[in-house]
Amino acid sequence: MQQYAGALVLLLTVTAFVVLLYVVHLLVGVARDPLLCPSYIAGLTAPEFAVSRFHARWYAMTLVFLAFDVEMLFMYPWVLVVSAVGVKAVIEMFAFLGLLSLAVLYAWREGAFRWS
Repeated sequence: MQQYAGALVLLLTVTAFVVLLYVVHLLVGVARDPLLCPSYIAGLTAPEFAVSRFHARWYAMTLVFLAFDVEMLFMYPWVLVVSAVGVKAVIEMFAFLGLLSLAVLYAWREGAFRWS
């Protein structure tokens, strides 16, 4: 049991700290019911409700954006190693871009870019 004393002290300290933070939040929190507190956009009251739903077409557009975002994550390290690897790296990147283009064409065909 002596070997677990340090871990037990750490666990109790962290638990006490989390409980302390929760109690401080309850004491100094601005609004206990967040739905009664209006949301703000640049200091002005928002025209829509804070927990309003988004239309389903935004989710498809978000996924397309994430595909391009992840593509850029792959391109930055590729730029650093393309001179060392050579033509093989260029072919692989264009194959990746081709697959990404096919995915965008599929999303376009399925109507992900239609707004009405």
